[in-house]
Amino acid sequence: MSETIRPFTYVAEAGELERLKRRIALTRWPERETVADRSQGEPLAELRDLVDYWQSGYDWRPCEARLNALPQYLTEIDGLDIHFIHVRSSHEQARPLILTHGWPGSVLEFLKTIPALTQPEAHGGRAEDAFHVVIPSLPGFGFSGKPASTGWNLERIGRAWSTLMARLGYDRWFAQGGDWGGLMTGRIASLPVPGCAGVHLNLIPGFPLPEDLENPSPAAQRALKRGQEHQQWGMGYSTLQQTRPQTIGYSLVDSPVGLAGWIMEKIAEWTDNQGSPYDALSRDEILDNITLYWLTATGASSARIYWEVNQSGYYQNAMFAPTLLPTAYTLFPREMAPTPPEWLRHHTNLVYANEVDRGGHFAAWEQPELFVEEVRAAFGRMSLTGDAK
Repeated sequence: MSETIRPFTYVAEAGELERLKRRIALTRWPERETVADRSQGEPLAELRDLVDYWQSGYDWRPCEARLNALPQYLTEIDGLDIHFIHVRSSHEQARPLILTHGWPGSVLEFLKTIPALTQPEAHGGRAEDAFHVVIPSLPGFGFSGKPASTGWNLERIGRAWSTLMARLGYDRWFAQGGDWGGLMTGRIASLPVPGCAGVHLNLIPGFPLPEDLENPSPAAQRALKRGQEHQQWGMGYSTLQQTRPQTIGYSLVDSPVGLAGWIMEKIAEWTDNQGSPYDALSRDEILDNITLYWLTATGASSARIYWEVNQSGYYQNAMFAPTLLPTAYTLFPREMAPTPPEWLRHHTNLVYANEVDRGGHFAAWEQPELFVEEVRAAFGRMSLTGDAK
């Protein structure tokens, strides 16, 4: 196995972008939904508006330029190419931090946070708030390689991140994540993975005890309601990707409108908005992310992480494993399945827990300034020796 770290840039072929527009033009649309809300899925009018703009007004090149302006690399770990962004702070004493996205997100979620994390004095912070930032693409996502065999579960990804950080010269580091990035980072803390000194999560499994249900706090009442709604109405995508990712993968890789609808539904449901996903993210931001999935043809390979985790027994054996490393948690109010801090008794090394007043599942993407504040507060209570301050 080569341990070489290779510089990486990506420039989409002009012909590929033109083919995308032609494929959109050939879409055979279904009739509109028979309800006046989102209960049957992504509404036809909203998706047609987004896709019309994708075809006639959207430009991928600015997003591509933003990515290529950052130091991007590939390195082979455990037989698979891993893509990552690596931005070092000008402060040599800055703390190394690896940020991990989930599905249907990407490294794009974190781009707006990089300046404040690496150069805090220019963004309301102090020199001691500085981080060296590493942002990898999960296996099967974005510009990382697509696994050709099974086994890339949360534990294996966590070990790969440990290898990556060591390869970059960081023997001690912090980790942050949401969605699959949060669950994987939680596994890093519960195993624990060598090198990691502490974690911050904005998605964390938790469960209420009977006494919690007798007189639930306002946060617990909201969590119970939203969690029940998610279980009843919002889990179809997860069940399918846990059990038959290959089947849905044909649509996600072949149909741009199918991919856009599959992702747009979750952005609309999981962001902190007042009825429109554009309250939280712009059309261009949403299409940047969808176009990244399209150009890399990762609809199937990214969906397989659900199958891998299901096969690994995580939900039966590891979901509520105690975190052995210092752990911090921020509850963003529009999280798809929120966990109030009082449900986290199994996290015996919980050094920071906070509930903020805005933001949803895509915390860094939706609320980059608030996300940075929480990261600073969380890791301000930890040291790279692995102890809480």
